[in-house]
Amino acid sequence: MSCLLGIDSGLTMTKAVVFDARGTQLSVARRKLRPQGPEPRFVERDMAALWTATAEAISEAVSASGRPASDIVGVAATAHGDGLYLLDGERRPLGQGILSLDSRAGGIVAGWETDGVADASLALTGQVPHVSAPSALLAWIRETDPSRFARIGHVLSCKDWLRFCLTGEIATDRTEASTAFTDVLTQAQSPEALRLFGLEGIAHALPRVLASDAVAGYVTAAAASLTGLCEGTPVAAGLHDVTASALGIGAQVEGVVGIVAGTYSINEVISNRPRTDRRWFCRNAVSPGQWNNMAISPASAVNYDWFLDTLCIADQAEAAAQGRSIHTMLAPAIDAAIDAAMARRTSVMFHPYLYGAPQGDRASGSFTGLRGWHDRSDMLRAVLEGIAFNHRVHVDALRSGFTVHEARLTGGISRNPAVAQMFADVLGMPVAVTDTEEAAAWGAALCAGTAVGLFSSVHDDPRDLAASLRRHIPDAARSADYDRSFALHGRIADAMAPLWPEIGAMEDRA
Repeated sequence: MSCLLGIDSGLTMTKAVVFDARGTQLSVARRKLRPQGPEPRFVERDMAALWTATAEAISEAVSASGRPASDIVGVAATAHGDGLYLLDGERRPLGQGILSLDSRAGGIVAGWETDGVADASLALTGQVPHVSAPSALLAWIRETDPSRFARIGHVLSCKDWLRFCLTGEIATDRTEASTAFTDVLTQAQSPEALRLFGLEGIAHALPRVLASDAVAGYVTAAAASLTGLCEGTPVAAGLHDVTASALGIGAQVEGVVGIVAGTYSINEVISNRPRTDRRWFCRNAVSPGQWNNMAISPASAVNYDWFLDTLCIADQAEAAAQGRSIHTMLAPAIDAAIDAAMARRTSVMFHPYLYGAPQGDRASGSFTGLRGWHDRSDMLRAVLEGIAFNHRVHVDALRSGFTVHEARLTGGISRNPAVAQMFADVLGMPVAVTDTEEAAAWGAALCAGTAVGLFSSVHDDPRDLAASLRRHIPDAARSADYDRSFALHGRIADAMAPLWPEIGAMEDRA
């Protein structure tokens, strides 16, 4: 039977997943990626090391699938969007890859806010530039490292770099192209957008734009030897991971908000016409004539990961010694913390701004209301609630512009039913979770399957989604309690906003 390989390379993990043609996961292999921070606000990774880790994951997944590599008829990748992966004229990495957690271009973005570029960008490209947008990062390189800027031969995203490593072909897809330099009305690359940001000098470096489900190249002999794939296997263009996740959970339909609780707080709604607002990005959807309206911030489950790495060190060691997942080990504690939150009043709140916030890159995370009688379980509950509250900030923005009746939730923490129920209660809206664990990888696999003719389109999903969704209905009493807590959470953030620049400046002076 035909199989498909979906690659999902995020900010902290790169994964390879083999599916059969019905969408059943046969195997998954993961490699942890540790971002490098040479100085404050820089978040980078070695591009060659990323490819090596991904090739290893592919090889392991192919071997573990129980199928010969010849059964894999198509491959596609998705990866974190925005950021920057540059090649020189000889197609060699030009410095480190820059991740979408990077905020070095904060000064550039602040300048664009005052000189009118930000407003012009919203009108032309459908979005206000942010600190890790390709436009902002390229402008930062132009100003701070003109020699590197002059050597730019190709401007790629993370998934485009991985596909280049697989095929030797340079291209991008329509979803990735719309991160900075497309016209929101025509959905095509725009020379005017390059001029707006003062980047017309790298017009030659933008890759050709393909449909996400188009064949972009074929696995080379060199890539085959590293990955265990068969030489000549078709590789589709793939897509931005935000869109891939929505596709994988069946949220690429009107009236449904797709929520990804991952490193980023991702919240997205499909529309059949462009609608721009400062509170969301209006970008290309996977299908022409549709737009993906994304309200996002780097303020979701990455805060939970920080909690585990910082305050659960002994638990991490115990889980490793037992060969268990730390998430599985702590699941009872999470359930208990959420139940306890409803059983007693507590003042602990957490603002999940360790790596960024809707209010901008100067915001910082904090616990408030923490007292001597509180323990780690109170802090854990506060972290989870803070994550859900931040998602609600974005979902409320989208609900002001689009009709939404249901949420589809994915991301590691969504596997816990108590967390999914918390999201339903915080949002005051039904939340459904699919049993497809690697949703973004499946979204990429749908592109690969369509490219080779297994599916009529990326929306021709062979899974029985209706039967596989676990639905969580909001509890009216809990929702009312969360409404009050959410309002206070917002007022605290508003009160802190004038102080964040001064707090950040303390580290800048160090």
